[in-house]
Amino acid sequence: MGRDGGRKEFGVFLPVANGGWIVSSSTPPLDGLYPQNRAAAVLADQIGLDFVMSMAKFRGFGGDTDHWGAALESVTLMAALAEATSRVKIWATLHPLLQNPAVAAKMIATLDHVSGGRAGLNIVAGAYRDEFAQMGAWDDALDHDDRYALAEEWTRLVKRLWTEDSVSHEGRFFTLTDCQSKPKPLSRPRPDLICAGVSERGFSFAVAEADACFIGGEDEAALRDASRRARARAAELGKTIRTYAMCTVVHAATDAEARGLADRYRDGVDMGAVTTMLSNWGVPPERLAETAARQGAFMTRTVIGAPATCGAKIRDLVETCELDGLMLIFPDYEAGLAMFGAEILPELREAYL
Repeated sequence: MGRDGGRKEFGVFLPVANGGWIVSSSTPPLDGLYPQNRAAAVLADQIGLDFVMSMAKFRGFGGDTDHWGAALESVTLMAALAEATSRVKIWATLHPLLQNPAVAAKMIATLDHVSGGRAGLNIVAGAYRDEFAQMGAWDDALDHDDRYALAEEWTRLVKRLWTEDSVSHEGRFFTLTDCQSKPKPLSRPRPDLICAGVSERGFSFAVAEADACFIGGEDEAALRDASRRARARAAELGKTIRTYAMCTVVHAATDAEARGLADRYRDGVDMGAVTTMLSNWGVPPERLAETAARQGAFMTRTVIGAPATCGAKIRDLVETCELDGLMLIFPDYEAGLAMFGAEILPELREAYL
């Protein structure tokens, strides 16, 4: 999609772990618990967002804020939020390293029935060693590409279980014998599959197996190139793919006030948590200090300003990077979503019918 067309989707990354997506001691308090997540999902549904998504997190990053130390389980949470909402898509996250594909297929099919056909599955191949090692679920014999090979086999089995009466399979990672999974999902042809692939292997997996992928890049040119590459790769496979990016929105009454808020959040950075997070991502020890200082408190691309300024920046980001949508993050979800629904989303809907 170019600068002139196509409906765009806008959703919200729910604050299912304490601290949200800004690693700072000076942000509005996000505790990662149910009342805040329910309020955010209900408001997203009311203002007309397209989806809500929750990550799966089992261990935090410590530091002074114990960032992400408290987190709700994704599928259980999304089933509750399906009952609390009526139209927004409900996307949960699972790790193939943790759930047998037959269990995963049943869980998401159940979520699809609870939500009336609104379920989606975000697949994470496994990035944080400490998170899985603490429960004996990390195998050092599996390297990065092996984990994506496992996720690939797992995903194909989930798809088969959603459509076939019986599945028998003897593979490298999983064995199913006359495996049955009923009821089938309500969604047609099946629930949405979403994945974020940054490495070349992860990127190939996301494009081949998912319906939508979250892309990243150091700047807008890199994001645009990734979006174009995903579509070209999908076309070679005879399919289409939707591309999304994550975006944190920091707003205030004026641009200057918003910049002041962002500066305050940056000044409160929990460098201990940032360093642990980057170490989990695989940044070598000798580069940790430099990388942590460069990243700072914000974990995603950010737009900062008054509502009109944020709206213009969001539209420019979507168009310049040729995205199909954005997953939004807010320091204060209640205030941010209310503002977005009243002052930004109507113009975006008019622009992208």
